[in-house]
Amino acid sequence: MSATRTSSAPSIAVRPPWWPDLSRRGVDLVELMDDPGCDLGLLNATYRAFPVVNGLVAGWRGVYLRRLRPVLSAERGTRLLALGSGGGAPPRALAGGARRDGLALEVVAVDPDDRAHAFAVSRPVPAGVEFRRAPSTQLVAAGETFDVVVSNHVLHHLDDEARAAVLDDSSRLATRLVLHADIERARGAYLAYRAATWPWRTRSFVHVDGLLSIRRSFTPGALVDVAPRGWPVVRPWPFRLLLVRENDAAVPGGADRADA
Repeated sequence: MSATRTSSAPSIAVRPPWWPDLSRRGVDLVELMDDPGCDLGLLNATYRAFPVVNGLVAGWRGVYLRRLRPVLSAERGTRLLALGSGGGAPPRALAGGARRDGLALEVVAVDPDDRAHAFAVSRPVPAGVEFRRAPSTQLVAAGETFDVVVSNHVLHHLDDEARAAVLDDSSRLATRLVLHADIERARGAYLAYRAATWPWRTRSFVHVDGLLSIRRSFTPGALVDVAPRGWPVVRPWPFRLLLVRENDAAVPGGADRADA
């Protein structure tokens, strides 16, 4: 199925199932926004909705308070890399949180998708935030390093080879901390998200693609099985998973914090 196209007000003509099989990952499902030929108006409407949606379900405020803020400093600058940054909502939110707390944080947000990058730079770019159109491999090849590497809702989009490459790149790029956040595949997550995003069901990909994302995502055990050794999986928020890699000597609290 694909999005319908009209000359003025495009809308979605996809009806997700109420009770899909969640016993295994829906790896063959393709999200509408991942289609290179998807309606650009609907895609941009999706990016515009993400700050609200992420605020409701992503739990990045808690991740910032518990895991990021302790490694930041007002005197010493910290570099953070956001992989697969899409429309740029999480990088902007993290930079805003640090700014309000008087902490020195430089954010580099990268995405290889031309459309995502074009949308991100079309909005006002806050001080301390840089958007680049680039894959993680390019940064590794350039020898760049960052104190912290994060991603939001990236892992479930990737096949096994691409996911392993991103995790390897993350470990090469981050000197202190890696946080890959994603959705937990669970019945409660599916039903709650379906109800919460009902208003977006026809005018963006938020509703349909979010439900597809849940079906493509991992359970905690499944994510542990595909994660590198020494990368714990934690639940920072209901129906949320966080894949963590810490340099114990560099992160206050060390590995014990990953058991929360």
